[in-house]
Amino acid sequence: MDNIANVIGALNDASREPLYKQLQKKLRSAIENGLLSPEDPLPAERDMAEAFGVSRITIRKALEELVREGLLTRRQGSGTFVANRVEKNFSHLTSFSEDMRSRGLTPSSKWLEKVESVVTPEEVMSYGLSPGMKIYRLSRLRFADGEPMSVEYTIIPAHCIPDIENIDSSLYEALSKEGLRPARALQRLRAVLLSKEQADLLKAAVNDPGLLVERRGFTKDGRIIEIAQSFYRGDTYDFVAELSG
Repeated sequence: MDNIANVIGALNDASREPLYKQLQKKLRSAIENGLLSPEDPLPAERDMAEAFGVSRITIRKALEELVREGLLTRRQGSGTFVANRVEKNFSHLTSFSEDMRSRGLTPSSKWLEKVESVVTPEEVMSYGLSPGMKIYRLSRLRFADGEPMSVEYTIIPAHCIPDIENIDSSLYEALSKEGLRPARALQRLRAVLLSKEQADLLKAAVNDPGLLVERRGFTKDGRIIEIAQSFYRGDTYDFVAELSG
């Protein structure tokens, strides 16, 4: 990267605003306006301190706030990068693959588990499924442009798709071929701390903040067709809802 002060502008020593606040605003504006792109690396703290003529403490204080906001991400041994954030609009029922393609990203998946099973008593009580129902359990690590975005655990009734191997890269495509793509869904979003398994898969640290999206998808006639839990790194995904009054 060129001298970062030339990219985002110099700081104003005469201003009453603290220098670290000025730097935060300039970096935030540069990210929001595309001067700094997702996955762009920032210079080392010592190089930034030299470029702006401030102390490393000032640089560190500015960066820490932007990391907390999720605009920057730190990778041990690699440095600080502009976060690769993706927005998810809650007002549209779309699959992960469709979300990624709509944003110009290439989706891919790694299967962790794809097996036929039987509902547990807890699932019968929680989701209103029939006792003894055969289901498919699907666990995937989802990627966007090769970077891990979420760990997804899904249950679907086995009678919906004749052969589990018909489910390839997109579950919704497989359901659509059977005329059973969800027509509506209920979703719940809540903050969680990532477990060791989730953190390892998502290249995060244990107990890093994460987002859990729970979805229940239904057919037009009200039958449940999809039960999913998706865990996202908190610094990679934004959820957007359009409201009207």
